[in-house]
Amino acid sequence: MPAAGRPGVNRLVLFDIDGTLVLTGGAGARAMTQAFEQVFGQQAGASPASRLADVPMAGRTDTWIVAEMARICGVESDTESLQRFRDIYISHLAREIHRPGPRKGVLPGVREALEALARRDGTHVALLTGNFVSGARVKLEYFDLWRYFLCGAFAEDAPDRNALFAHALARVEACGGPALQPSEVVIVGDTPLDIGVAVAAGARSVGVATGSYDIDALRNSGADVALEDLGDLAAALDAFGV
Repeated sequence: MPAAGRPGVNRLVLFDIDGTLVLTGGAGARAMTQAFEQVFGQQAGASPASRLADVPMAGRTDTWIVAEMARICGVESDTESLQRFRDIYISHLAREIHRPGPRKGVLPGVREALEALARRDGTHVALLTGNFVSGARVKLEYFDLWRYFLCGAFAEDAPDRNALFAHALARVEACGGPALQPSEVVIVGDTPLDIGVAVAAGARSVGVATGSYDIDALRNSGADVALEDLGDLAAALDAFGV
């Protein structure tokens, strides 16, 4: 387990979005399906939506999800069609995010944790998410959380989530933050894939059981700490090592 933070030592906390910070009530999945049918539906057949239910989305990057959707439906995708998909997906998401849905909202303790981290010298907050950058912004602006994040790593940076770690560190430095070692980084996420990024990089990991996986699943995937949620601020900050 990487060492906990000490006074005067930099700490970067990288947050996932869906299932970690917020739940969108299914807005992302609906927008994905609508965009896919609009861009690829003619090739895929009359109604590919039923087959898209087999695509695992939790913890995946949007670029991976689109490629897997295309593979399952037997359609060809290229740079132009993927760009068109992203633009159409964002337009659908901007509408769907305003619709009601199950468990929609900011997850317990998230606002308080972000406020507390923002007040701490030497502590930096960024995103490591599988969302397209525009999708991340739509979701977090809707819940008034985008303002906490100066930068991050997104689906456009790499289809493989593990590869996002290096992009996140480089982006933080480019945005005026410090050059950081993996031992100074904490990844907060709700899936084993989030935890896997930290394990592969040598960073600290905090799993939150606010998505599709329970505490045992997060611990078994290698999480240094697993919490039911971020509702206990003192426990959350201790888990982050700050």
